[in-house]
Amino acid sequence: MATVSPENPWSYTLNLPNDPRSAWIARITLRGVLSSHELNELRDDAELLTSELVTNAYRYSDGAVELRIRELATPGIRISVWDTNPEVPEPFEQPVLRPVEPRRTDTTYGRGLLIVRRCADNWGSTSYGHRWYGPGFRGKWLWCELGAKRGAEGAGRAKVTPLVSGT
Repeated sequence: MATVSPENPWSYTLNLPNDPRSAWIARITLRGVLSSHELNELRDDAELLTSELVTNAYRYSDGAVELRIRELATPGIRISVWDTNPEVPEPFEQPVLRPVEPRRTDTTYGRGLLIVRRCADNWGSTSYGHRWYGPGFRGKWLWCELGAKRGAEGAGRAKVTPLVSGT
């Protein structure tokens, strides 16, 4: 159970360089945040999703990355990652009118974001690349939410199915 009431929600922001070590630093920071707010039951899923979002930002943008972790009004957290590439990847386009599956020939593109979609309770994106927001302001937010788990172990946990049949 969270130690802070929904009337006074908490939020943390971490600025990261465009560096392959950023996902590791983001996971360490996330562990500290979840531990300090007694949300350790979210740790495994939250670390996986944070790692995928930050890695995607590193791989497909050329600027700094920003990680935000904040408490939701209902028990849970939102993990948001900003990067300088305004293009929203196909697995996060909205609305999703059809299931998105990676092509068999793709070895990396989109697989991490499909993991986020399948494991998160909610997810989405906002792009700032097609409107004027000021000089040099472009990029996007990709975010996901995880609710605090209740009851028996694994209750409410997203079921992960293979991304490609036969794997």
